Amino acid sequence: MLITSCSRYMNSFYMNIFSRFLSPQLTLFLACVLPSLFALQPNHAFANTATNTETKAASSTANNNTNQLYRLGVGDTIQIYVFGEDELSKQFKINQRGSINYPFLGEVSVNQLTLSDVEQRIVNGLKPDYLINPSVSVSIVEYRPFFIEGEVKKSGAYAYQPGLTVAKAVALAGGFTERASKSKIFIQRAGINKSEANQATNAQLNSAVQPGDIITVKQSFF
Repeated sequence: MLITSCSRYMNSFYMNIFSRFLSPQLTLFLACVLPSLFALQPNHAFANTATNTETKAASSTANNNTNQLYRLGVGDTIQIYVFGEDELSKQFKINQRGSINYPFLGEVSVNQLTLSDVEQRIVNGLKPDYLINPSVSVSIVEYRPFFIEGEVKKSGAYAYQPGLTVAKAVALAGGFTERASKSKIFIQRAGINKSEANQATNAQLNSAVQPGDIITVKQSFF
């Protein structure tokens, strides 16, 4: 009677095996104790899923925050979405003048603006002549490339990735050559003004790389 009561927690297949090879007392013990042990086991699948979800959410939040601070430049591709207005919702690649050709507004300068700045500029341009209260959002579709030259195996332009460092950039370029100096790496930033853009600063392997940057790896003489 008691065995039957406890066995409701266990698969009948396993209970049949237990009863064939074990004594009634041991079968009773297993039937009553094992369910409790199973109940105490952590749900690793759920825990891993929750952890992965939290990690992805944190990464997404970090990327969004980075994008909001990011300043646009020549070669970036952005998506402008105006709620309820399909003809005004399009992708644009920023031209060599640092502007886009937007419907109704013509050429709109967006160079060195943040996404929020562009949103506000589009809103101000559309109202009140075209829309009473436009709802505008702007996102980055594709970043402008960065460039790496000097003592790397495959110099050239590469697609920017959020979170990019000098070490990752070198890896994308095939790694260092045998003559490369890891202590003589310079980054020329795509700055707001010409004097800033022309300045090359010494960088470390963990230094952050931004879209449009030019990385130069010098030759070692030792």
